[in-house]
Amino acid sequence: MCHREELVLVAIVLMAASILQAVSATATTSANLTGDDAAKTAYDVLEQNNLPRGLLPLGVKSYVLHPGGGFEVTLPGECNFFVTVAGKQFKFRYGSSVSGIITSGSISRVSGVRIQVEFAWLGLNQVSRSGNQLNIQLEKSTQSFPISAFAQSARCS
Repeated sequence: MCHREELVLVAIVLMAASILQAVSATATTSANLTGDDAAKTAYDVLEQNNLPRGLLPLGVKSYVLHPGGGFEVTLPGECNFFVTVAGKQFKFRYGSSVSGIITSGSISRVSGVRIQVEFAWLGLNQVSRSGNQLNIQLEKSTQSFPISAFAQSARCS
């Protein structure tokens, strides 16, 4: 994998983690989720969809999970953090509002997450799980990362 592709993949994974953590850090607000089907936290939503908890950073203020998997996560402000994979650091930037559509093993139509690849900031479009790997799709490339790189949620700086 080239350095640029690795950065893109990491950015996608981190964005997804931030979105899901936001969902887990607050109460479920969707009127269509009831009883045992309702996730209690954003982390629960990630795990119920076969994704690692660390796709969302710590500090989520609130979240909304809509019927059909649409979700919106609110953070206290912009969130920046690094993820280290195979000795390389990838910088992720989450906006104060992040959204996407979560389904089993995937988050698509991601909005509000960017990853720094060399000197450019690229938008993260999708995160999908394939076995023990996360594939992060950036604007025009896809990178694979081990699920273990997202076992824990990052702290914003």
